[in-house]
Amino acid sequence: MPVPFQRVYLESAGFFMPGEPVSNEEMDAYIAPINRMSDRIKRRILAENGIRQRYYGIDTEGRTVHGNAQMAAGAIRQCLQQGGAEISRVSLLASGSSGGDALMPGFANMIQGELAAPPMETLSVHGVCAASVGAIQAAAQGIELGTHRAALAVASEMPSRLFKRSRFAARGYDCDFDAHFLRWMLSDGAGALLLSGGASALAGQPGVRLRLKWIHHRSFSGDYPVCMQLGLSEDRSRGHLDFASWGEAEAAGALSLRQDIRLLPHLFDVGIHEYAGLVRDGWLDPARVNHFLCHYSSEKFIPVVDGLMQKAGLAIPRERWWSNLAWRGNTGAASIMIMLAEFLQGRTLKPGEQIFCYVPESGRFTAAYLLFEVEEAGGAAAAVPAPAVVAPVEAAADVIAPPHDPAAAPERLQALLTELASIWHDYRSRVWRTPLVRQIRERRFALPDYLNWMENWVPQVREGSKWMREGAASLAAPYQSLAALIGVHAGEEQNDFMILVDDYRKAGGTVADIDTLRRNPGGEALNAYLHGLAARPNPIGLLGAIYIIEGTGQRIVPALLPLIKAGLQLPPDVFRFLEYHGHNDENHLTRWLAAVEMVMEIEGEGDAARRIADTARHTAALYLMQFEHVTQSIPR
Repeated sequence: MPVPFQRVYLESAGFFMPGEPVSNEEMDAYIAPINRMSDRIKRRILAENGIRQRYYGIDTEGRTVHGNAQMAAGAIRQCLQQGGAEISRVSLLASGSSGGDALMPGFANMIQGELAAPPMETLSVHGVCAASVGAIQAAAQGIELGTHRAALAVASEMPSRLFKRSRFAARGYDCDFDAHFLRWMLSDGAGALLLSGGASALAGQPGVRLRLKWIHHRSFSGDYPVCMQLGLSEDRSRGHLDFASWGEAEAAGALSLRQDIRLLPHLFDVGIHEYAGLVRDGWLDPARVNHFLCHYSSEKFIPVVDGLMQKAGLAIPRERWWSNLAWRGNTGAASIMIMLAEFLQGRTLKPGEQIFCYVPESGRFTAAYLLFEVEEAGGAAAAVPAPAVVAPVEAAADVIAPPHDPAAAPERLQALLTELASIWHDYRSRVWRTPLVRQIRERRFALPDYLNWMENWVPQVREGSKWMREGAASLAAPYQSLAALIGVHAGEEQNDFMILVDDYRKAGGTVADIDTLRRNPGGEALNAYLHGLAARPNPIGLLGAIYIIEGTGQRIVPALLPLIKAGLQLPPDVFRFLEYHGHNDENHLTRWLAAVEMVMEIEGEGDAARRIADTARHTAALYLMQFEHVTQSIPR
C-alpha cells in the first residue's frame, strides 16, 4: 500500500551535470572502445536508446574531475539557491545512489562533509534507480512524523569511472555483451529536492505550492533473478570479496557493471501491474494526471510502457509524458530527481494539476511511484484522510494482469478477468520463489535436474488430454460447441506429451518405460482434483484450470528457458516442449477467451464466473505444490 502524506511539500529542486555535454560522436574520447565488438554494439545501443548527449565527471584521460559527493553537493547548492533557503534549516539529509566515492562511510555522510554542513541526521539508501525514491520517502516520513521541519533528498551517480577502457585491461579487453551494454547507456549527474511541512510556495512558481500526496515503493527481489549488478562474477557464483585480491576479482569480471537485458520486459510487466493496482484501489486516476515523468533507460521502452498501460485500459496520453533522457542521459538513481528539477524550472504549473512519477529499477526489480499535486498557495494545508485521495475510477474494472491480454476482452468478462489477474499475480510470485526456479535463476540447474523435472512433468502432461476429454464428455447439450473446442485443445495437449517425451529421450533420459514415471505429491493432488471436477455435470470451472496451466506456459516458461539453455549447453532440439509453449500458449489463451464467452452467453456472469475463479485459485495452489516437489526425489 502507498505511504500517504498530508503535509509534505516540495519547496525547490536542483540538479548538477558535470562538465560540458558529450555527444554520441565524442563518447569514444571518454570511454574508448575496448574490442572489435564495441563499435557495433555502440551503434546499435545508441540507435535504440535515443540519447543524444550526456555528461561525465571524468576527463578524456580518465581522471576524475567531479566526484560523486561533489556532484551531489552541487545539486543541493542549486536546490537551496532556487528556493532561497539556507542549509542551516535542514535537519535531515537522505541520499540515494548505487555507490559513492568510497565503500564506507555512508554516502550521505560524505555529502554532508563535502558541504561542510552543520550537524544533522543522515541516511544513505543504497540501491539502483529506485534508491532515490527511498531517499525521498525517508525525508518525507521525517517531516510527516514531525521529527523534521525541512529535509533534503539527493541522488547522485557516477558510473563513468567503471567504463574507462583501462578497467578492462585485466581481462585482456575481453568482455561479454551484458558488461559492454551499459557503457553506452549510463552517465553522470545529480539531483536534489528540498521538502518541508510549511506549505511554502514552490520556488519559481508564484501563487502555487506542490504537495507530495503519496509514495509507493515495492521490491520484487524475491521473485526474479539479479538483472543489473556490480560485484559478482559473470556467472554470479562469487562476490568480489571472495577473491584473493582485487586484481583477481577484476580479471574474473566481478568488477564489471552488467545488465541482463533479457529480463527487462518482465520489469515493466510487474511495474504496470503495480500501477494498475494503484488505480484499482483509488490512489490514482489516470485521467487526472497532467504530467507523467517516467524514468525509462531507453526510448525503446516508451512503446512497451505505453502499450502495457493501454492494454490495461489505463493509458496516460503521450502528450502528457515528459523526459529529458535525450539531452541529460540516463543517470540511474539521479534520473528522476534531475528530471523533476528541470521540469519544474521550465514549466508554469496551475492549481489542481498532478505530476505522476514512475521509476522502474532493474537491479533486482523494484517499482516506485510518486504523486504530486499543485495547490493554490496561501490556503490551509490539506488534511485529506488516507487512502482514498482519489475516488475509484470506472476504468479500474478493465485492469487485467498476465497471462491474458485484455485488449480484446468483452465488457462482460471484465470482473472475472480482474479476479483471475489477482490470482495469477500471487501464483506467479510464489512460483518464482520455489526451489526449482531458484535453482534455475541462480544457475545451479544441471542436466540431472532438467531430466528430473521432465520425469515429474511427463506423467502430469499425459493426464492433461485425459481430464480435458473427460470434462468435454460431461458437458450437456447446450455446451456442445464448448465441448468441441475443448476436444481440439485436448488433441494438442496429447501432441505436447509426445514432444516432451522426445525431448526427454534426446536430453539423455534413461527411464525406458514412461508408464513407470510417477507424479510428485503436487502432481498427484492436481491430477485427482481435475479428474474429479471433470467427472461432474457441466464442469465449466475447468476453464479456470486451463487459464493457470496455459498461462504458466505463456508467461513463466519463456522467462526460464534462456536461463536453462545458458546453464545446460544442450542442442536446441531438446527444448522443443518449452519453446512450443512459449510460442503457442498465447493462441491457446485466445481460444480460452472464446470458451469463456460461450459459457457466459449460456449461464450469465454470476455462478459461472465464481466456478471458473474458484477452480483457477485451487489449480494455482496445486500447481504450485507440484513446482515445490520437483526437486525432491520420487520413489519409482
